[in-house]
Amino acid sequence: MQNLGIEIGGLFTSAFISSTIAPGGSEAVLAFMVATGHYQVELLVIVATIGNTLGAMTTWGLGMLAAKNFPVSTLLSEKKQKALDVVRNKGIWTLFFTWLPVVGDALCFAGGWLKLPFFQACLIILLGKLSRYAVIAWLFM
Repeated sequence: MQNLGIEIGGLFTSAFISSTIAPGGSEAVLAFMVATGHYQVELLVIVATIGNTLGAMTTWGLGMLAAKNFPVSTLLSEKKQKALDVVRNKGIWTLFFTWLPVVGDALCFAGGWLKLPFFQACLIILLGKLSRYAVIAWLFM
């Protein structure tokens, strides 16, 4: 039972790190754990979703803090400037797509930079992350 906690904690950590500025592979960890059949799939999806959402909101917070101290043109990479334009033009629902590789972290950062409402942003990000992890779990059951 102790190993279960460590393994679930590993999934959480992988999901959190995967959704911050650092790269990660939480999808592969989740897929492996689901495929083994040793875990309750719903628990795995919830743990991965919470970890990944908290990581995304950490990136959102970094964007908010950066916006207070630095002008866009001096701080943001071209990728983040494009993400900022997308979120500014398309609105808060673009945060649903923060699960996408390459652009997801930039969308989170842009949401914070634009000071989008915290709870709305968190809920929309959570819905996107949950959708992605649910599909992955379903594919590997």
